[in-house]
Amino acid sequence: MKRYDVYGIGNALVDMEFEVDEKFLADMNIEKGLMTLVDQNRQEEIFRELSNTVPKMSCGGSAANTIVAVSQFGGESFYSCKVANDEAGQFYYKDLLGEGPSTNLSNENQYFAGKTQELPTGKCVVLITPDADRTMNTYLGITETFSDDELVEQEIKLSKFLYIEGYLVTSPTGRKAAINAKKLASENSVKTALTFSDPAMIQFFKEGLDEMLGKSGVDLLFCNENEALSYTNTERIEDALPKLKAVAKSFAITLGDKGAVLFDGQKQINIEGNVVEAIDTNGAGDLFAGAFLYAITQGKTFEQAGQLACNASAKLVTQFGARLQKKQVEAILQDTF
Repeated sequence: MKRYDVYGIGNALVDMEFEVDEKFLADMNIEKGLMTLVDQNRQEEIFRELSNTVPKMSCGGSAANTIVAVSQFGGESFYSCKVANDEAGQFYYKDLLGEGPSTNLSNENQYFAGKTQELPTGKCVVLITPDADRTMNTYLGITETFSDDELVEQEIKLSKFLYIEGYLVTSPTGRKAAINAKKLASENSVKTALTFSDPAMIQFFKEGLDEMLGKSGVDLLFCNENEALSYTNTERIEDALPKLKAVAKSFAITLGDKGAVLFDGQKQINIEGNVVEAIDTNGAGDLFAGAFLYAITQGKTFEQAGQLACNASAKLVTQFGARLQKKQVEAILQDTF
C-alpha cells in the first residue's frame, strides 16, 4: 500500500514576487523571461532597488509549487528540500506545513536545532511585468547543497510517483541526489517524473539533464513548448514528439493558452486551452504538473488529467501569485469532473 501519491525533490526557495515594468528590467540589466542564477550580492542589489515595494511571499521552488498543488487537490504528498536555520528558513518550513505536504524538515532535526550554517536559505526574486511574463533571479543559498542526506528512502518507496525538479541539475550534489532517488524509485516500482523546469537548464546543462534522465528515461516528462523544441533541437512540436518518446514513456507539453499536447504511452492527446486575460504566469507550469499528477494518481485518464491541469493553470494566470485558494481548487475539480 502506497502512503504518498507524489514524493518531490527540488530547491527550497522563498519566492518573493514583485510587480515591475520593463524599464526596471532594462535598468537593472536583467534578461526578461528567464530564470537566472545570481550570487547573494547581486540579489541584494535587486532587493535594494525594490525596497519600497512589499512582495508577495510563499514557500517556493518549482517542485515545491507542484507538490503543494498535489496536496491542495486532495492528494498525499511529501517534499524533500533543504533550508537554513534563519528567518527565511523558518518561514519556509511553516508555510510548507500549512499547505499540507509532509516533509523531511522538522523543528527537531538539524535544520532548526540552532545549528549555524554558512549559507542562508535560498530566495527567488520573481519579477512580473505588465504582459504577465515572469522573470526570476535566484540565489540558491543552502539549497545548492541539497544532497542524498535530504532523501527519506522509506518514504520514496511508499510513493506512487517520484517527481524531480530539473533545476537540481545546476548543483553537483543535487544532480547526484536526483539520480540516486530515481534509481531507488525504479528498484521499488515507483514511477518517475521529471520537469525540465526552464529553457536555461537545457541551454546550459543539457548533459546533466541527460544524466538525470538516464538510459531508461522517465515514466513521465513535463515541459513547455520552448523547452521541448530546445531539448530536441527542432522547430515544430510535431518533430519534437518522436525524440521525446526516446527519453520518456509518456509526457505533457504545455502550450500556454493553446492548451497542451500529451502522449500517454500509446496515443497523442490534444487538450484545448482556455482563453483568459493573463496577468501573472508565475507558477503556471508547476501547477499544471501538480494537478496532472494528482489526477493520474487518482485513476483519471491522461485526457482528464490534462483538462484539469489546463483549467487550473488558466485560473492561476488571472491572478497574482503561484498558488490557488482552496475554494478555487474545489470549484475547478467540480467543473472538470
